[in-house]
Amino acid sequence: MPTHPSIGVILAQIGTPARPEAKAVRSYLRRFLSDRRIVDRSPWLWQPILQGIILRTRPRKSARLYRQIWTEEGSPLLVHSFRQQSALQDRLGPKFQVELGLAYSEHSIERAMLRMEQAGIGRVLVVPLFPQYSSTTTASVYDQACFAALGRTGSKASALKRYVPALRFVEPYYNDPEYISAMKAHLLRHMERLNREPDRVVLSFHGIPKRYADTGDPYPEHCMETARLLAEAMGWCENRWQVAFQSRFGPEAWVGPSTDDVIGSLAERGVAPLLIFAPGFAADCLETLHELDIEGRDHFCASGGRTEQFHYAPCLNDQPEWLDFLAGLVERNVGGWE
Repeated sequence: MPTHPSIGVILAQIGTPARPEAKAVRSYLRRFLSDRRIVDRSPWLWQPILQGIILRTRPRKSARLYRQIWTEEGSPLLVHSFRQQSALQDRLGPKFQVELGLAYSEHSIERAMLRMEQAGIGRVLVVPLFPQYSSTTTASVYDQACFAALGRTGSKASALKRYVPALRFVEPYYNDPEYISAMKAHLLRHMERLNREPDRVVLSFHGIPKRYADTGDPYPEHCMETARLLAEAMGWCENRWQVAFQSRFGPEAWVGPSTDDVIGSLAERGVAPLLIFAPGFAADCLETLHELDIEGRDHFCASGGRTEQFHYAPCLNDQPEWLDFLAGLVERNVGGWE
């Protein structure tokens, strides 16, 4: 007799445009930048800027960047995320139904929750693919998952469902030894292929406005602890590594130092070879493949470095140690649901 899944698992990510075209990018950015978890300004002030300026200019530029990293299979983030979903399903077995849920694009969290409901699953574990908690990522996923479970389209909408599944959320795992161990194994494999050890490793995390951190978001602290634990596991001394924050958007102050400034400074001082890695990204995407590997390399060279001295380590993607960690994380968090 076949075993029907009794526990649902949603691998939650932010999302990606469906195509590397301005129209698709505009649709994605409209949803993403309209979430007050992302931009917490009053809609009366923010929406005219978003609709009147940003969505008129940025989609065309972003679409050009996406085309440079797009694959035959589609968006890199979506490709890697589907591989993670499939590999995790294989590891967990038929008792589980693993779905991918994107917060701001197709293959949505709402769709994932609906598929659970159609399968008769009443217990759902949400796994945010963000090791470090931030109100802009983890909390956004919490919102989306709760709305989907309740049958609501937003915080002010009516709850339409009669039956709501039991929900659990995996807590931030920025300091989990197995997560650190997965990154260590991945980096050691990557560094074995280099001609020589890098003189400096830059651990680049996505940035957030400094104001968010000042008002209670623990994200920078989580990033620093992840970096410290990874450096300790790798045996790096203090002058071998440093933390930086990327992807600044808008005029206000963000947590720093910025990745661009760090890369430029190291190149100017002749510190090379340089290795850059993004511990907070579970899958390669525009912010890693273009912003770090392409733009970061160009900036390094423009500041005095040489392209062969700049090395980018891919995200964990479908590395086996990372997937083993995710499977163990799920198993630990469904205790009592068996």
